[in-house]
Amino acid sequence: MSTFSAVFFPAAAGWGAAEVDAADAATIDDLADAVRDAAGAVDPGAAEGTMLLFLEADDEWFGVLRVDDRAEPRVFLSDTRSVHDHPVAALFLESGAITAPEQVEGTGQKPGARPGGDGGLLADLGTPADELLALTTAEGALPADVLAELAERAGFADHFDALRI
Repeated sequence: MSTFSAVFFPAAAGWGAAEVDAADAATIDDLADAVRDAAGAVDPGAAEGTMLLFLEADDEWFGVLRVDDRAEPRVFLSDTRSVHDHPVAALFLESGAITAPEQVEGTGQKPGARPGGDGGLLADLGTPADELLALTTAEGALPADVLAELAERAGFADHFDALRI
């Protein structure tokens, strides 16, 4: 499974960015620590501010984890069903903002996404909760495209595009 994961954070010259290895995280706190470590390696002061982890797996789902200083992480998943198939998505359950939907065996076709979590986690960065939900559930919307739109609205699209290559 191909996974993209990167942290974005305010820096002296706008925004900073760094790739994050999310695969080794065993808990949501481990994931938040990996975000802080990656941001801090680029800009030592960044680990004490706002950091956003953008995750995307095989253009099937995306997740956003927000860490503000030492506060509890806030999370959003584009499709909560991903917690059954991907260990990193399952970590988002620990936040308490997401509950795992019942796993249903079926025809192999997936109906529309079932987003969950804190829809307001990007409100101060240009994407209110209702717009995040609309972007996530728009017919034909690919997770990478939604993340690109979120990055554009927040002001770090160039960094996002550079890491996506």
